[in-house]
Amino acid sequence: MNSINQRGIGMTSQRTRERLINRLKEQGIKSETVLQAIRNTPRHLFIDEALSHRAYEDTALPIGFAQTISQPYIVARMTELALSLGKPNRLLEIGTGCGYQTAVLAQLVDRVFSVERIEPLLDRAIDNLANIGLSNVICRLADGTMGWEDRAPFDVILSAAAPQVVPPELLEQLAPGGMLIIPVGPEGEQMLTVVHHEAESGEMKTYPIEPVRFVPLLAGITQV
Repeated sequence: MNSINQRGIGMTSQRTRERLINRLKEQGIKSETVLQAIRNTPRHLFIDEALSHRAYEDTALPIGFAQTISQPYIVARMTELALSLGKPNRLLEIGTGCGYQTAVLAQLVDRVFSVERIEPLLDRAIDNLANIGLSNVICRLADGTMGWEDRAPFDVILSAAAPQVVPPELLEQLAPGGMLIIPVGPEGEQMLTVVHHEAESGEMKTYPIEPVRFVPLLAGITQV
């Protein structure tokens, strides 16, 4: 597991972190590796100081620009799915946001490539990841609907935003045997979905996982 630099983070929130871990276990998260990554990740550093007292609640929180830091259960669930076929070598994250889910993934994956369409959020995420000492992440300002063709293929593609339908560009960037983990559908009707690229047949097999709520996956980029 790639480790987070704990210097200067402070462990005063250890009890509230453990309360969060216990809640995740109660909701069905079984992977001790994933739980340890969540435990190690200082979520309070990824949100505004005014909300830091809510950092270890199992809820999504606003991070500006109509975006949210994902609910820890969803981060854990998607990360658990990402590891379900073994440790990925190359993972593409769609929607860096503030970098929280990126940080969890980076502890468990050899290389994380992450794209974000909102420049100020990306800048903040890069700073957050550097501050906790994670160096195996490459970030880019880009339209997430297009993936990252130059860095493909990926063992796993994981999206933190929901398209109405799965972008074909993402499927094309999956390695044989690879997996796309993505919420799909309109607001109020989204389904967390896994698309598995069957290595032998070359088929794309789709598996619904559970209903979810995500911000929409939008095209284009926003520079401020």
